[in-house]
Amino acid sequence: MDKAKVYFTDFRTKIDVPVTKKLQKLIRKAGIGTIDMDGKFVAIKMHFGELGNLAYLRPNYARAVADVVKEQGGMPFLTDCNTLYPGSRKHALEHLDCANINGFNPVTTGCQILIADGLRGTDDLEVPVPNGEYCKTAYIGRAVMDADIFISLTHFKGHELTGFGGTIKNIGMGCGSRAGKMQQHNEGHPHVIEESCRGCRRCAKECGSNAISYNHMRGDRHVAWIDPALCKGCGRCIGACAFDAIENDNASANSILGCKMAEYTAAVCADRPCFHITLITDVSPNCDCHAENDAPILPDVGMLASFDPVALDQACVDLCQKAAPIRSSQLGENLAKPDWHDHGDHWTNSNPNVAWRETLAHGEKIGLGTRAYELITME
Repeated sequence: MDKAKVYFTDFRTKIDVPVTKKLQKLIRKAGIGTIDMDGKFVAIKMHFGELGNLAYLRPNYARAVADVVKEQGGMPFLTDCNTLYPGSRKHALEHLDCANINGFNPVTTGCQILIADGLRGTDDLEVPVPNGEYCKTAYIGRAVMDADIFISLTHFKGHELTGFGGTIKNIGMGCGSRAGKMQQHNEGHPHVIEESCRGCRRCAKECGSNAISYNHMRGDRHVAWIDPALCKGCGRCIGACAFDAIENDNASANSILGCKMAEYTAAVCADRPCFHITLITDVSPNCDCHAENDAPILPDVGMLASFDPVALDQACVDLCQKAAPIRSSQLGENLAKPDWHDHGDHWTNSNPNVAWRETLAHGEKIGLGTRAYELITME
């Protein structure tokens, strides 16, 4: 496979030239204008940030991309899928409220926002995974798959499980419905936190497998119980519970998680035009799904764009590895410890239990893209 082209520019600008204009110049140079968008639905996948987190990308960047799409005759919308864990984005109503509070709405972004997997995270399509080894099919939010064209807009940062959160993480995990996230994160089943259960039976009504009963007693009250022999692991009950009383903590090994994310990304991107944009800024040590963000571990690096998601993530990794760690950060403090074992890369030094190389290697193996790239710098 030939080297992929990855376009890069830093955040330096001239007087009276906004960074958003520079971003638009970059994506045009990278070839977004070669995509026929006239009269077509264009999904722009991004993360709206958890409430309490301030590291997520500003809505101004989404507006810049949406405006370019509209200039080319496309009909853009911003999208993401609901989360598997309890938080401020576990169903569409909360998710839209969270997005609005964090600044994402039609006025600020110039386009509508759709939660791709619907109200409860169950509106998905089962999509074939090209060359899938861990997942033969993927459960993807319906609105993502209904779009004619797919664009990813990614905040590149650290991650406590996958090492870094880049394009593949944004697409693969982010576009998975609740069932899709279950499939990637674990091979097990959710369970009930008995002390939190109110016995409302909402989860049982949502369950499509008749796996939830209320014969189990805690003290003087009935609480839900999930039969693992009947449970299919779809995660619908997690979204149904309004009291955060159901969870799943049987996680896959991080290396397998990364491979599954690559396969889900392949399912999303197959057989339609795709374009990918990444900003390396506010490089927090953990995911934007956290309700907080620790200090950046690295300085701001720049903005990148490519048609190849694997090459784009590899280029981001390489640029970040060249950056000096910020001393007053999780990474800097780890490296300053006298007994610290230097793992040789920023991601593992920041979160020692992660696995990230497998994601890129597997993405290349299944034909999602290539790790070999040519970095083209734009002033």
